[in-house]
Amino acid sequence: MEFKKIKETQNPLFKRKEVQFSVHSNMTPSHVEIQNMTSEKFSSDIEAIAIKKIQAKFGSKTFIIDANIYSSKEAKDKIEPKVKEKKK
Repeated sequence: MEFKKIKETQNPLFKRKEVQFSVHSNMTPSHVEIQNMTSEKFSSDIEAIAIKKIQAKFGSKTFIIDANIYSSKEAKDKIEPKVKEKKK
């Protein structure tokens, strides 16, 4: 997968870095793959990364990804909305 950074801004109010980058891939990358790649490229903890959006145009192999990289897992847990668990 080819990685290209588009935009990076620092948000001190929420203690996070907001990044936008593009990835060229033959198939849609999963959230886990994107988290691992973001962790490697920005030298951060996987648990402190929140993937907001993976977007592609129809027929294109280039995906635009919006992600938030927090300073810690605790900062992420305070700010990011909670996901409901599925009933068993």
